[in-house]
Amino acid sequence: MKWQQPLTKYPLSSNQSLPPLVICPLTSWASISMVGDDKKSYLHGQVTCDVVSLKPHQATLGAHCDAKGKMWSIFRLFHHLDGYALVQRASGIDTALSEIKKYAVFSKVEITQSEDALLGVMGEQAEAWLSQFVDTSQEVAAFSAGTAVKVAKQRWLLLVNAEHVDALLANSEAEICDDSLWDWADIDAAIPRIDSQDQASNIPQALNLQALDGISFSKGCYTGQETIARAKYRGMNKRALFKVSGPTLAPLSDTTTLERAVGDNWRSAGTLIAQYQYSDQQACGLIVLPKETEADTKLRLSEQPDALWHVEPLPYSLDDE
Repeated sequence: MKWQQPLTKYPLSSNQSLPPLVICPLTSWASISMVGDDKKSYLHGQVTCDVVSLKPHQATLGAHCDAKGKMWSIFRLFHHLDGYALVQRASGIDTALSEIKKYAVFSKVEITQSEDALLGVMGEQAEAWLSQFVDTSQEVAAFSAGTAVKVAKQRWLLLVNAEHVDALLANSEAEICDDSLWDWADIDAAIPRIDSQDQASNIPQALNLQALDGISFSKGCYTGQETIARAKYRGMNKRALFKVSGPTLAPLSDTTTLERAVGDNWRSAGTLIAQYQYSDQQACGLIVLPKETEADTKLRLSEQPDALWHVEPLPYSLDDE
């Protein structure tokens, strides 16, 4: 199966638009499947989002936290087959699965890592191509191969039976490339993620999940709720997720760090939680910084002190009001 072979990165430049149709096998992502009579009540009591109110045609972001409100995972939740799917980063899936199963023995629920394939579909022709298989008028639509989820206007997530992928891609004129373009789209939309190195490090508000409707403050008890509620009502959260960009003369690593200017000095700002390197020596990323960070804050790559970066505007508001 060609889509399971190593794929190349699409050479997108910083001033270039996406091709009309791009399909990315999302090999850096995985899904947890939850089925059983108690799936709704069990999941509702574990995660930040409102599972009870989630309709079959809806999807939502959410997080699963420890008792202190620190996140094990950020996921996209939707109905899939006879249960729920929680799509999240593959690097942290083992820990995330172990943590969300911790109390499942007391409920009629089966929680496993899904064997279905994940595909990202993007571009101005994405919806027209998908309309061959799916009712694209729905945010979440079941079809013969699996489930399609509308992430943005020209962006869809597919969770499908792996045996059906070749048939879906047959005769397609799409650019088929690795999932780094999906990273770029997440960065552009400032959608947070949790990889293994970031698990149990931040509360949901530190990654802007409240601004993306990933937290319900009226749903009742769930793991970590006390800390998350205090962060909202007592103003205890001092961190936020920021978009940043700038030049780079060398490949970025998985542990790329930034420094920020403090007076005449430079201090560590932290590690990028997501990054994308364009084909023209430019790059962008997401990083958690102090909430009061100003738009004109000077940043630089720690390993390339001459590479000055800056804060980009977010596509949504962090105003709690």
